[in-house]
Amino acid sequence: MKLLEGKTALITGASKGIGRSIALKYAEEGANVAFTYLSSVEKGEALVAELEASGIKAKGYRSDASDYAAAEQLINDVVADFGSLDILVNNAGITQDNLLMRMTEEMWDKVINVNLKSVFNTVKAANRTMMKQRSGSIINLTSVVGIKGNAGQANYAASKAGIIGFTKSVALELGSRGIRSNAIAPGFIETEMTDQLDEKTVQSWRDAIPLKRGGQPEDVANLAVFLGSEMSSYISGQVIQVDGGMLT
Repeated sequence: MKLLEGKTALITGASKGIGRSIALKYAEEGANVAFTYLSSVEKGEALVAELEASGIKAKGYRSDASDYAAAEQLINDVVADFGSLDILVNNAGITQDNLLMRMTEEMWDKVINVNLKSVFNTVKAANRTMMKQRSGSIINLTSVVGIKGNAGQANYAASKAGIIGFTKSVALELGSRGIRSNAIAPGFIETEMTDQLDEKTVQSWRDAIPLKRGGQPEDVANLAVFLGSEMSSYISGQVIQVDGGMLT
């Protein structure tokens, strides 16, 4: 029996990196997968075919979760197309790094909207369906930066810390309806983005991690499978770090 057999999952920002890895792992475990993408249209279309190879139903939606009306429309479309929504994974996120003295209001607003407001938008819209079902698992991607802060990332850290407070509040509000809400806090995960960085810099980061390696997107996806499945049916309101012991 596959861990997510018969469940419908929606993953935001799934055309690459961690989101893509979660989508593929979910399909492997038997979930029907809806996902969003924004700019990577070709990657989005290619992912549908890859997911369907696992024998499940998959559909990509070009949608901006930071837009309240668009998020509401997205959830309605997913429920209409798939018939239910059992797992919501909020993964969409951006960075616009700069020291506070050089950070513009626009850089602040953009990161807060894409990273934090989008989580409010999708969870609020999915709330009705999950309450009716009296079940659901909400999984929000935060970051170790949201726990410890990081110089040059005041906007990103604030958005990710906000996700933690939001996740815990939702767990308290919706627990009586059988809905769980948890957050995943990745540390240094090696994706397409880190491939652009200087190898020496990357190696110095690896050396500072107790497990002496960067994480892989699959490391995050494995936890997302666990939190979406019935194996974690008594876990809610938690922030779980996937960071190789970096932050202990």
